[in-house]
Amino acid sequence: MNEPTSAQDNRRVVIESVYPEIDAGRFPIKRVVGEEVEVEADIFTDGHEVLSAVLLYRRADDSEWLQVPMEHLVNDRWRARFTVTSLGRYHYTLRAWVDPFKSWREDFAKKVDAGVHDEIDVQMGALLVTDAIDSLKSSLSAGTSATARRRGEAHQRQKRSADLIALEAFRSTMIDRDIDMGERVAAALDADFESLVYRHSPKRNATDHVRELEVVVDRERARFSTWYEFFPRSCVEDQPELDHAKLSDCSSRLAYVASMGFDVVYLPPVHPVGQTKRKGPNNAPGARSGDPGSPWAIGGPTGGHTAVEPRLGTLDGFRLFVHQARDLGMEVALDLAFQCSPDHPWVEEHPEWFRWRPDGTVQFAENPPKKYEDIYPINFDTSDWRDLWEALAQVVYHWIEQGVRIFRVDNPHTKPFGFWEWLIGRVKADHPDIIFLAEAFTRPKVMKRLAKLGFTQSYTYFTWRNTKWELREYLTELTQTEMAEYFRPNLWPNTPDILPEYLQTGGRPGFVIRLVLAATLAASYGIYGPPFELCANTPRAAGSEEYLDSEKYEVKQWQLDSDESLREIIQLVNAIRRENPALQTNRTLRFHPVDNEELICFSKKSHDGENVIIVVINLDPYHAHHGWLSLDLESLDIDPGTSFQVHDLLSDARFFWQGPHNYVALDPNSLPAHILRLQKKVRTEKDFSYYI
Repeated sequence: MNEPTSAQDNRRVVIESVYPEIDAGRFPIKRVVGEEVEVEADIFTDGHEVLSAVLLYRRADDSEWLQVPMEHLVNDRWRARFTVTSLGRYHYTLRAWVDPFKSWREDFAKKVDAGVHDEIDVQMGALLVTDAIDSLKSSLSAGTSATARRRGEAHQRQKRSADLIALEAFRSTMIDRDIDMGERVAAALDADFESLVYRHSPKRNATDHVRELEVVVDRERARFSTWYEFFPRSCVEDQPELDHAKLSDCSSRLAYVASMGFDVVYLPPVHPVGQTKRKGPNNAPGARSGDPGSPWAIGGPTGGHTAVEPRLGTLDGFRLFVHQARDLGMEVALDLAFQCSPDHPWVEEHPEWFRWRPDGTVQFAENPPKKYEDIYPINFDTSDWRDLWEALAQVVYHWIEQGVRIFRVDNPHTKPFGFWEWLIGRVKADHPDIIFLAEAFTRPKVMKRLAKLGFTQSYTYFTWRNTKWELREYLTELTQTEMAEYFRPNLWPNTPDILPEYLQTGGRPGFVIRLVLAATLAASYGIYGPPFELCANTPRAAGSEEYLDSEKYEVKQWQLDSDESLREIIQLVNAIRRENPALQTNRTLRFHPVDNEELICFSKKSHDGENVIIVVINLDPYHAHHGWLSLDLESLDIDPGTSFQVHDLLSDARFFWQGPHNYVALDPNSLPAHILRLQKKVRTEKDFSYYI
């Protein structure tokens, strides 16, 4: 027969099914400063004794744990919460134990109710109080820890001294036979007394969760952001004589973007564009004189990933651009594309970083039948991978020094997972405010892995999700499953690479529909403009998602003042997002049934429940549709027996609704959507005109 080998054998409590816990603790969850971490677990033991459990948490650089008592829910499920208050990493874990005092108190209360308690019962409780007193005295004799002193918490010693006096007073009452038994019982069952004993009783044979779990804490923009992408070389509307703008020519474009309410300006690569194999319009294999080439063909005689394309200006000009954006309330996101043109200095300096073909040439990028002879992928399988990783890290640090705090990463799924975990972990350890957006339109498991490894936000399949069923199923997965703990979606209706069929055929209403969907389904969304607001929808060829005369290969002059522009509705939608906290989170997204498959309805509410938004959208860009909503009133905190008012923030119309079933009609040729704010009554009279 096996003999017990350690104290662990005497730990009777089981902790399992902890949530959130990503891949058995291999990866952290994500939060932003000020958000709560809600932790649940199954915690149980043999027999009928009462348990106590705490959620332990600390900043990664602190040595001592803070603790929150856990609440028993039902069927051995427990829960507690803590709030993250600063950038960086937090650790959390769980501890549980059989609680002798709570067990005694529960039994004692039953005996008191039954009138069968006696002196020995009181004396047994007093012995457990003595345990707590002895433990507290030991704590006081140990003094205040260095961590406590550093936090300015030495006053806790005074509080523990006061607790000791109170505990001794309670015990004296319990054991004093000259005091009436009723008074002694009242003291033993006092709630404050129970809290004191709980706080200071020794936690013998406590079970700790088998691992410490982590939280990566980002700044608010990681959760809520509104992106606009444009090519700075096309800022020629004010100077039509230019065939290529500089960053210094983009002041009016920045003001234009800011006026629409965007807070992130995303630029394609600003580095020197290679000459060798430079592409012409529509990815033509031969560039003409003056063709600017693709910004993703990075590197030339003037430098590589740390230089600026001379036709765009200088590093000083880039820093000025960053400051101008900041003065307008926006941040600059820079494209991080780890690939090279044939003219990149690394091709000559580090040939081992590339794949060489039998004919002595470097392997260029291909996506058959497409060929990108102007781009050389980096060979991450090189034996010199350590120097390669370090060089790429220095690229990121260089642009951080220029004022960049957000990076949109091009095709991260084509680089090793280990590289990204190392790079992002290193950068965020030094600069926890940095945001990385993964442009990974790839297989689901790969997208999830990249998010787990550290990417702050991620592109999604939203671009191709058009029907109600597709949208409901996909967004529910993103916001209501474990993915919500580590995957922050950023929804894009279009990109320079992708003109979806829906936008090609849906006309102006189609663009408005996709705008409202992206801006309200997710807390972060973006558009590639000006093509989006100008409803540019001509593909290169039938069945293609490439733009005809794509801006990736030529400078475009956009008519920003066009009467057909969606500028005003984009401005309105972004203002609605800023003014309504419900639209700044993903976790409260809930879908509501509609008896028409072309109408989709969903709601969101703020963390405090004070701001509630209901969105109804006609998904058909060609025809008007009507139907009956079936609202889940409980999720909206609406009394089923009352009427309520909703205010359409798009049209300024107001509607009085009663109960869960309400009628809607939407014509895509006027406004294909309602963004409805639930109005709360300020009076209780039957006159429902009193609302705020």
